[in-house]
Amino acid sequence: MTSMKAIGARKFLPSSDPSCLVEFVAKDPRPGPGDLIVRIHACAVNPVDTKIRKSLGETVHEPPRILGWDAAGTVVEVGSEVRDFKVGEEVYYAGDLTRSGCNAELHAVDARLVARKPRNWSFEEAAAVPLAGITAWELLFERMGVDPHGKDRGKAILIINGAGGVGSALIPLARDAGLTVIATASRPETIAWCKELGAHQVINHREDLIAQSEALGFNSYPFIANLHQPEIHWSATSQLIAPFGTLGLIVEPGEKLQLGDPLKAKCVRIAWEFMAARAKFQSPDMHEQGRILAALAERCDSGRFPKIHTRIFDSMSVENLRAAHAAMEQGQARGKWVFNCTSFR
Repeated sequence: MTSMKAIGARKFLPSSDPSCLVEFVAKDPRPGPGDLIVRIHACAVNPVDTKIRKSLGETVHEPPRILGWDAAGTVVEVGSEVRDFKVGEEVYYAGDLTRSGCNAELHAVDARLVARKPRNWSFEEAAAVPLAGITAWELLFERMGVDPHGKDRGKAILIINGAGGVGSALIPLARDAGLTVIATASRPETIAWCKELGAHQVINHREDLIAQSEALGFNSYPFIANLHQPEIHWSATSQLIAPFGTLGLIVEPGEKLQLGDPLKAKCVRIAWEFMAARAKFQSPDMHEQGRILAALAERCDSGRFPKIHTRIFDSMSVENLRAAHAAMEQGQARGKWVFNCTSFR
């Protein structure tokens, strides 16, 4: 069996430790009947990468656990049951958190989670989209019930942490659906980024959200997407959500939350989104994630969806990946950070 270069973690170490990630030689992946083998040309980093690294604990994993779940590349092999892809096609996807990640030269992925990448975008540009794009799409259209074709036009949405990876995808999707988008950010560069992505207004999540919303003329919102730690703004969002409104969440709370009034009195729907759920539970509709990526690719090529990366590393290396993990953990990044993976060094 041939081998490839990969980067992984043997156990949890803080990102300040040079040994928290290691380069090693791994066996080339073999495809299952429904899999593709993809040669990785670019990949992106996400907060979930750091969370899975942390979950390794003190147990030593040998071989190391390969992280990374955002990729774009070229199909080099197809499983015996795959009919929708062929060798040589350029694809992109977010993969399956329960399987080995894409911080490697080659990667095995279930073909149902894959789509052809945007034709007019580079591998690096495309690799920034899948995980954040699917999360934003599922949260907005499937979980929160916003109509993608404009039937909710004019309604307002508050997006907390608008400059993060998911926020960077959610802002343009909400704007395209006709919503009035109020995003939150706290630094000049993240405020500017939210406006560039299409937010109508930006308020500071380090200040009073209620007072700032009222100053803009919004006493309540029919939709609120809290993309950060929900407990930090739980009281404010509980007051700001409109009767019969929907509160969308993607981050596990760090403490117990009050789920009764005023949320009960207002019949608020709390909608959880976890893009890895379909693959984790092998749901009958796993193919929907490939369909979502195909729809996003069409929007990318037509100009309806913007490029959401803000940094491209010129190579995949332990040093570069460790720096990106540290930025994710410290909340320093805006948009998506991407790696050119055509060579490891």
